[in-house]
Amino acid sequence: MIDPPYYAIGESMHLRQLRYFVAIARLRHFANAAAECGVSQPTLSAGLSALEQEVGHRLVERDRRFLGLTSHGLAMLPWAEQILGAVASMTSSVAASSAALTGEFSLAAIPAALPLVGLFGEALLSRHPGVTLSVRSATSREIERSLNAFECDAGLTYLDHEPPGNVLSVGLHAERYLFVARTGSGFDAATPTSWEDAAKLPLCLLHQGMQFRRILDGRMAAAGIAITPRAVADSYVTLFELVRSGGFCTIVPDTYATLLAGLDWARFSPLDDPGETRRIGLVVVNRVPLSPMAGAALEVARGLAEV
Repeated sequence: MIDPPYYAIGESMHLRQLRYFVAIARLRHFANAAAECGVSQPTLSAGLSALEQEVGHRLVERDRRFLGLTSHGLAMLPWAEQILGAVASMTSSVAASSAALTGEFSLAAIPAALPLVGLFGEALLSRHPGVTLSVRSATSREIERSLNAFECDAGLTYLDHEPPGNVLSVGLHAERYLFVARTGSGFDAATPTSWEDAAKLPLCLLHQGMQFRRILDGRMAAAGIAITPRAVADSYVTLFELVRSGGFCTIVPDTYATLLAGLDWARFSPLDDPGETRRIGLVVVNRVPLSPMAGAALEVARGLAEV
């Protein structure tokens, strides 16, 4: 005879309890999780307790505050995320079957791909006027995790450098590199066209936790060049501000060329790069059936890729 805890999950489990559980696992704070779920903190705590009774195991370690998930909670989390994601996709599919696509489209993009968001977003919303767009910046690893956890509908990321697994993808851009300096700073007169020239100047770069920086380091290492930036940051906005001060130069992806062209203080030039280009594109999780939002994203991306 099988012990009750192994078959304890029954019809009394509610989706709202799973939402409470996924929210507390992600936010790691009871008040914040309750606010996101639109309930009071006692209601959230009661829902979690009911869920634990239903599955026959403690899922959340807590005292007066959240301490973490138990081993049972960690085992349950990906399944809870999949259930909630499947319900959301089912709801969207039902709505899309009889009317225009509606709802929020969640897009996560690596910093190097953020300049592509405007092109993609305008095309998506033009084709689906009932959709609203929510965009957030994320690392490639965060995008992969968010896709698998149903936290975003699609991502813009590298397709051939640390690519996410189990995805459908559409290439949108072949990346090249730009050297950027402040006009009149003295560094702009050099206008380096090689990695060797650029490495001799006072560079500010993204930190090594960022994928674009790891790509740059790989390029430099392949050319036998050691590079030690004078400053590091986690955003291109910070790099541009450092360059604008006149004391630094930087190297950025050419997706930022249009933005740089609108800055009267910036001088930029392409770097010669005999290596392979890196492809940036749209990715969605390869699930069957594909959610309406993911399907719409692929359709729009394929249209842009053909232009």
